[in-house]
Amino acid sequence: MRSELEVEGKKLAVSNLDKVLYPKAGFTKHNVIEYFIHIAPFLLPHLKNRALTLKRYPNGVAGDFFYEKKCPSHRPTWVKTAPIWSEHNKSDISFCLANDLPTLVWAANLANLELHTSLSKSKTPLKPDFLVFDLDPGPPADIVKCCEVGLELKKLFDGLGLKSFPKTSGSKGLQVYIPLNTPTTYELTKFFANEVAIFLEKKMPEKVVSKMKKSLRTGKVFVDWSQNDNHKTTVCVYSLRAKDQPTASTPVTWEEVRKALKSLDPHMLVFHCHDTLARAQKMGDLFAPVLTLKQKLPPKLYIVE
Repeated sequence: MRSELEVEGKKLAVSNLDKVLYPKAGFTKHNVIEYFIHIAPFLLPHLKNRALTLKRYPNGVAGDFFYEKKCPSHRPTWVKTAPIWSEHNKSDISFCLANDLPTLVWAANLANLELHTSLSKSKTPLKPDFLVFDLDPGPPADIVKCCEVGLELKKLFDGLGLKSFPKTSGSKGLQVYIPLNTPTTYELTKFFANEVAIFLEKKMPEKVVSKMKKSLRTGKVFVDWSQNDNHKTTVCVYSLRAKDQPTASTPVTWEEVRKALKSLDPHMLVFHCHDTLARAQKMGDLFAPVLTLKQKLPPKLYIVE
């Protein structure tokens, strides 16, 4: 069933609003759109002018999904795009830019549950704005062990005079962002991130692995440094995740990370999207400094020595 919404003066065709996209939660497409509308004031600044890779679940989280880098040709005329060079394709790809609420609602209507963005803006695609570490626990490890590793990362960057900001992945791990917002390159940030991961592995060999090989991850936390690359994307803060429940990637405080580690309770850092929205409305955007705080990476040898 199709209907029409007017969002900020733009008319938008929507369909199948009663379709259940999260079967175990009874969470419908209407609920998805409603969440994105309410979280938009906090979410949109983090999406603005960043190439968006769609991750669509037309039959809900229990069905097949597909990634879509090229912005769909059937998009409304008001959806902005940005040409980004693809080394793999040897041509530009026109990515969607979710710069406004109508575009966000349009993407949600396509059952785009997860918002995956570049670490750089579309006009400067080879210049990252942040350094990112994705802490991925290998079973039976969980987010609690990620908290321990995350706090070690914080300690390291505190010692370097750099502020860091944690958020849940919305899935099973924790992510740590170090804002830069100063001129740099992916070549530098990726190399630096790799050095940090190796450093942590040497310091915590029973708990950390820096290599991607899955067989090495059992019971350990993989410090994924490889996200710091111009052709990679990271799930955006406040994005939904395609899990059994409609969880969201949620910014947290370091104090909350410490409490979760102390309690050994992984559920302390799992947030239903309704909880994420309530937190944002009460606490504001804990991730706002990531967009504006200017910091510079120190020389490589300063870290490893």
